[in-house]
Amino acid sequence: MPALPAHPDPPEPADPPEPGGPPQSGGTSPSDGPPASGGTSASDRAGKRHEGLSHQVLKSLLGAWALSACSAEETDLVEAHLTECAPCADEALRLRDAVGLLQDDRSLDLDPMLRSRVLENCLGRRPARIPVPGWAASYDAETARLDALLRDFGDDEWRAPVTLKWFQDERTASRRTTVAGVIGHLMAVDGLVSAALGLDDPLAAPLGESLGAPVPVAPADRTARFWRDSAFPTAPTVRGPWREQSHTLIRTVSFAGRGAAELSVSYGDFALPLRDALLDRAFECWVHGGDIAEAVDYPYDPPSGPHLHRMVDLAARLLPAALAARRRGGLASPAQGLVMPGAPGRSLHLEVEGPGGGDWYIPLDSPAAVGSRELAVAQIALDGVEFCQLVAGHVSPEEAAAGQDGDREAIRDVLLAAASMSRL
Repeated sequence: MPALPAHPDPPEPADPPEPGGPPQSGGTSPSDGPPASGGTSASDRAGKRHEGLSHQVLKSLLGAWALSACSAEETDLVEAHLTECAPCADEALRLRDAVGLLQDDRSLDLDPMLRSRVLENCLGRRPARIPVPGWAASYDAETARLDALLRDFGDDEWRAPVTLKWFQDERTASRRTTVAGVIGHLMAVDGLVSAALGLDDPLAAPLGESLGAPVPVAPADRTARFWRDSAFPTAPTVRGPWREQSHTLIRTVSFAGRGAAELSVSYGDFALPLRDALLDRAFECWVHGGDIAEAVDYPYDPPSGPHLHRMVDLAARLLPAALAARRRGGLASPAQGLVMPGAPGRSLHLEVEGPGGGDWYIPLDSPAAVGSRELAVAQIALDGVEFCQLVAGHVSPEEAAAGQDGDREAIRDVLLAAASMSRL
């Protein structure tokens, strides 16, 4: 190793530090002695009060300073530094502006309708990997909307009392249950569609003492069976199975092909093709979703316009048969003129307004006749949601029609027939 020189050359003087910058290596810090200029700056005076705070340390305090989170001593140091350091002064201004933007008087709570709007937007825009048939889209959408409502329910909401209403024997009938009981009712009636597709029927599983008993077909009987065997249904016993059942139905019809649409689904005293049965189930899902939302004081919108139109159209197509059934029971006025099947006959013009609306001509004397504009003897005008509430038994026939014109007897018969299609 070479020996060190006896008299090393003196070190080169260090460049003076930039104003507000850290001291250069080998230089003199404010705590070591007076500055080369011989003056005393504001930053030097602050340094004397709190030794060892370099430019980097003071810069790191800018965020806390902007939030007024520094101590009094740190505040003095930072503000003294800002008078000497232009880059830090610019940064301090930007931070103060950012803090001003964060101070908003508006509530930070999420809009309670945000979830439903996001779901509606997703359901309307995102294509499914396996396309859902158009005739099953309403059921897909309404079960998803109801499940979104149920997702965050606690035990109190699941036990909340719900009053189910329908029209029976010329008056409104009702039955009290709980939110969980309503979902059990939907699952029990959806089981008719499952059975028609060869899937598991939820009522066919062993349920207490009913093991081995015949599975009822009529919707009211199926609901009574479920409520009897599950006296106090809870969220774990109904929500998961109901949602899995609806998913299974949608997957099955999506894979089944075109022929599945005409598969017959029996409701006991009548039957519907599968395309109409799923639309019927979507209608009931929406109606009872509204019942649940009302019970827990939560908003619940009607279906989208295209889905509401399909529901109105189904009810309008079923009206002639409902009117004929009431006539056979002596509850409607006699037919005034029979016509051949497929021929135009005396009709009522049903004008449905608003989203999902349209015009329908209801044959009055024979369900096999064709409605005719030229042979219309009466007209009813009402809102689409109001018409569906009438068909659901939630609005009385006397309160339903916003506008009426023509044969009063025909109008009364049609309104009562529409209400008579409701059921538990």
